[in-house]
Amino acid sequence: MTVFPPPLCWEDMYPRAKQRFPHLQPETVPSLEQDRDGFVAYLANTHHLTLREAREEVEDFLFTESLHAELDVEPV
Repeated sequence: MTVFPPPLCWEDMYPRAKQRFPHLQPETVPSLEQDRDGFVAYLANTHHLTLREAREEVEDFLFTESLHAELDVEPV
């Protein structure tokens, strides 16, 4: 039986995102789920990264979050 992880939840991810990206501000950060390009641009601007570096950081963060979500899923 295949078990799929639940969709990623920004509210659950935010504390870990804030730890990884310390300049995140919840009131100014674009939605990662609705505007990934905007989030990447925001991250690049606030963390002194190139767009490519920020995109890679976001992809890496989302990958680790997907692994975290998989660990939280209990098989049915």
